[in-house]
Amino acid sequence: MNVYTGKILGSLLGFLTLGVIGGLVGFFVGHLFDSGLVRAIRMTGPDGLHALQQEFFDTTFVMLGYIAKADGRVSESEIAQAEAMFSQLRLTPLQRASAIKRFKRGAESDFDPSAELLRFRRTASLRPQTSQTLMLFLVGMALADGRLDTAERNALARVAKTLGISDAALQRIISMVAAQANFGDQRQHQRQQYQPQRSQLADAYKALGVSADVDDRELKKAYRRLMSENHPDKLSARGVPKEMVDLATERSQNITTAYDLIKESRGLR
Repeated sequence: MNVYTGKILGSLLGFLTLGVIGGLVGFFVGHLFDSGLVRAIRMTGPDGLHALQQEFFDTTFVMLGYIAKADGRVSESEIAQAEAMFSQLRLTPLQRASAIKRFKRGAESDFDPSAELLRFRRTASLRPQTSQTLMLFLVGMALADGRLDTAERNALARVAKTLGISDAALQRIISMVAAQANFGDQRQHQRQQYQPQRSQLADAYKALGVSADVDDRELKKAYRRLMSENHPDKLSARGVPKEMVDLATERSQNITTAYDLIKESRGLR
């Protein structure tokens, strides 16, 4: 299929039904079709994926700076979170310099995120789940100091709205990320030695995005869905840069720990 298919078919069909005027209208409609077709072909190919990976990288770090500064200052814990991310990503010196530059830009008091987010949304339009993955990174930054104040919540809401993510979906992401953070390596050893507390079980259900009264079948489906969403191949297909895939998949370990805790409490194998 070439880039003139829409114009040819549109003109022909328009001419056969409405004559010359119909042909002109059909040509215009076909042009719109061809433009979208060419873009779709480009964005689903290797070049499109590479462009999305670069856009994801650039947008992540500038928006991390924006979220970190949302409450008026970039806290030490947020700086530590960013530094830890730089280390975990094993960035090249050039990538690290770019990430720091964009983080600082996002943290400027007069920074307006709208243009960055709209460009990202256009680039990721054929992979809508990529926007949700970006939100997971940003929520993690906002929660780096262990709390989410009103300014940070409002900043996340602005980002989510621009990306087309509903407030209900954002709240679910916040709840899940906050709960998943409680199942890191520092707590795993503790859980192996002590009986799970009620609050830990509550966090485990939140980490999986389900209620405590969910049946075993739906519990397993929720777990498998989250594990699939955080699978390296799925993340790469969404345009997450390879440097960031390992960081994102660490969430899978916390999800599994939460799921194991719930299974143990229910006597499941």
